[in-house]
Formats: sequence, C-alpha cells, structure tokens
Amino acid sequence: MENGAGRRVWERYEKRQIVEETLRPGASVSVVARAHDVNANQVFRWRQLYRQGRLEIESAGKLLPVKIADIGVQRGKAESSRRSKVKRSGIIDIDLGHARVRIEGAADPDCVRAAIEGLLR
Repeated sequence: MENGAGRRVWERYEKRQIVEETLRPGASVSVVARAHDVNANQVFRWRQLYRQGRLEIESAGKLLPVKIADIGVQRGKAESSRRSKVKRSGIIDIDLGHARVRIEGAADPDCVRAAIEGLLR
C-alpha cells in the first residue's frame, strides 16, 4: 500500500512476517530486507517493535460456521452401560477455507486455540 507521497506503507501483518523471516536460523536481516525492498534499519526497528509485542495481529473474533452431527448408532443396553463407563471422545472438523483441521478424541482447548490462531495468520 502506498500513501499520497508515494511511500510504501506496510501493514502490521507484513512487518511481522518480514521480522519472523529474520528470526529463522541463519537468516540475515540485510538479505531479508533486500528481498522485500526495505531498508535494513527499518527492519531492525520492526524487530524492536516485535520484541515489545507491538506487532501483534488483532483478531476480529470472527465467527466460524459450526455443524453438529450425531454420528452415534443405536446400541443395545449392554453396550450402552459399558459405554457410559468409557470416557467419550469426539471429532471436531474446522474448515478455514485455505485449510481444514480435524481433531479427534479429547482436545485440549489451549492447543486447539493455538492451532486455529496459527492458521488464521
């Protein structure tokens, strides 16, 4: 994006992506900066903002469509009583458009949240 003066205006997610490239093992700030046509001093400033947590991407808290499906089959009384003693597990299918995630069994909420946030970047 450019402003009225013809200067490039970098979105927060773009700055973050460039900074994260410089943090990879063996990466050179000047090489990454040149690849994105940015002054290396600017990238060093962005790295400082990144360490301060000021390049975080704010989530709009988008709602995702959810479908609940009963995949169980009618079972007899003996099997039903045995099943009540067993810990229930489920399946979560998440379609993000560019990626699909399927979680089977007991899911740790923090792990699921981290996976989804990573995919939404």
